[in-house]
Amino acid sequence: MPQTEEILMKVAAFATNAHAGQQRKYVNEPYIEHPVRVMYMCMAQQQSLHVLCAALLHDVLEDTSIHEDELLAFLGELFLPQEAKDILSTVVELTDVYIKKAYPHWNRKIRKEAELERLKRISSGAQTIKYADILDNSEAIATQDPGFAAVLLKEYQHQVKVLNGGDSTLRQMATEKLEAALKTMSNKAN
Repeated sequence: MPQTEEILMKVAAFATNAHAGQQRKYVNEPYIEHPVRVMYMCMAQQQSLHVLCAALLHDVLEDTSIHEDELLAFLGELFLPQEAKDILSTVVELTDVYIKKAYPHWNRKIRKEAELERLKRISSGAQTIKYADILDNSEAIATQDPGFAAVLLKEYQHQVKVLNGGDSTLRQMATEKLEAALKTMSNKAN
């Protein structure tokens, strides 16, 4: 077990460095707090070391200047080549493709529909991380930006409904949290 802890500490340090200077939207905390919470949710469900590492790194390619080759080189220092490629593959699965910058002529609805079609093919480990990501993202958005939350939480709800191949406990937790948040928002609106 010390090897697992040592690897997670190295991966967390890499992710912390990659996200250095970034703050979470809606909450006053360093960005790295989010992937750490996502990793702990996965850890609570006894997910593999590979899933835990991917959870810590899940936003690195999307939200930092780190490129796939850099991430693979780092992972190659900790894992056998195929294991490093597998973790990188999971991180890539969790990296949005249909973003506004790449598809400026598509509206949000079209981009999110295309992204969901892509997400339907991701691995069970990536789906598990996605549930934990949704769980962690939902709370702050619901309390800090109710207008946008109404849109985002419904998108999340649809994702969780469609993505049914990950950890069932995390999926159920995400389903219940989203239902409760949407119900609370609806009650406040009335």
